[in-house]
Amino acid sequence: MSPKQSPLPLIVLDVQDAIDRPVWDGKNNPGYLAVIQRLLAHWREKGWPVIHVKHDEPTPTSSYHTHGPWNAIKQEVAPIAGEPVIAKQQNCAFIGTELDAVLKRMGADALVLTGVVIHNSMDATVRAGKALGYRILLPSDATTAVPVRTPDGRIWDAAAVQDLTLAILGGEYAEVVKSEELIARIGEERNG
Repeated sequence: MSPKQSPLPLIVLDVQDAIDRPVWDGKNNPGYLAVIQRLLAHWREKGWPVIHVKHDEPTPTSSYHTHGPWNAIKQEVAPIAGEPVIAKQQNCAFIGTELDAVLKRMGADALVLTGVVIHNSMDATVRAGKALGYRILLPSDATTAVPVRTPDGRIWDAAAVQDLTLAILGGEYAEVVKSEELIARIGEERNG
């Protein structure tokens, strides 16, 4: 990486054992975890920064409860030495955390966001990150959604929820890309 290029951190958000609990059933894009693993492998091979964000929910009934049995980061994407883990207690990774400060210390003005679920913590983090001035790259195949039930009982299936959320975020808040396109594009930018 040349000195003029700012780092492009990969953020892995809320990929914890909790996401496999029944409350999160009905996910679309079952390959999202393998995509995150491929991105992690690429970032690690290149020596680029990786940041893990872990949800520590204070509510005892939550599958993400801080002291609950499913709070751990999934083994498939577990941090390695030198990769920071930032704990959050809100749906947004920037609220009440050091994420913005960590990114600023790195000199990062952009980030790649992966994780779960697109219409909850991912959405909140994308919007806040954009408001803070970050360019956000969002690989659409490195996330997932779950069905959403409206107050009147209608159910939106996970694929529709993901498609709509990505369309909204991609219109104003993030650059929505496929992971392979992202890797190719970053390679060109970093080598060009």
